Amino acid sequence: MISVILPVRNGGSDLSRCLAAIARQEVSEPVEVIVVDSGSTDGSPDVARRAGANVIEIPHRDFTYGGARNRACRAARGDVFVCTSHDAEAVGVDWLASLVEPLGEDPGLAGTYGRQIARDGSKPPERYFLDFLYGGEPRIQRVSSPADLSMTTTLFSNVNAAIPRRIWEAFPFADDIIGSEDQEWSVRVLLAGHALAYVPAATVRHSHDYTLPAAFKRFFDSGVSGERTYLAAEAASAGVLRRQAIAYARGELSWLWREHRRWLPYAMAYEGTKFVGLQLGRRHHVLPKWLKRRLSLAPQYWQ
Repeated sequence: MISVILPVRNGGSDLSRCLAAIARQEVSEPVEVIVVDSGSTDGSPDVARRAGANVIEIPHRDFTYGGARNRACRAARGDVFVCTSHDAEAVGVDWLASLVEPLGEDPGLAGTYGRQIARDGSKPPERYFLDFLYGGEPRIQRVSSPADLSMTTTLFSNVNAAIPRRIWEAFPFADDIIGSEDQEWSVRVLLAGHALAYVPAATVRHSHDYTLPAAFKRFFDSGVSGERTYLAAEAASAGVLRRQAIAYARGELSWLWREHRRWLPYAMAYEGTKFVGLQLGRRHHVLPKWLKRRLSLAPQYWQ
């Protein structure tokens, strides 16, 4: 059995589309859907139950990404846990089969993760970001020492991922991290000698057209979690991040100049906002707690 794990809060029409896409999947194994709802006020739990999901309700104050997913995994019956988000919609009917198939072929894999593409109508900077981060080429990620940890080796996303039950039992998600629980998990399984596989054939539509303040807060939180994820190797990780950031900026500016020139001013403001948020998050230890609550998308984390 495959257990699809889905945290939700006020999922609205996105949740309905997500559940419908899961129901359309053509896969040989039975599938169960487990929804963890953290205080929705829009009827999301009832929507999920009508779609046949097992719903676990928790107070919003108790929510963390890792904690919610662990709770769902403990209730799951499957041999494989597939993690996704209520605002992600599977593309095609073979998404689920494509995502889980490599796990049966290679017992050395701790997990697989699939491609994310922007929704129709998304802003060009978000489309470029997802294409840069994921892309169309499959890959296997391994590390031989902590010095190999970087944003490229630890990349893994619970928006679109599959993990064998036996691996989760040995490596449950951290429930004390503000975000990036998926990359914190990938650090631990990689250092334990496991590998991760990127499967671009398993694609979901998932993107966020953040406002500038929301983008700042999202990347502030990313910076906070970085010391336990893509910056765990400190100087070596920071060097990779710097090189990737330069390549990203050059590529995005070139692409926008050719294809979406009028978006250049917005993109410069947007990317600058993300950069400042990330750098402040990396240095959160020197900031007072009241300010961190103001700068974060998850103020309850700092209580």
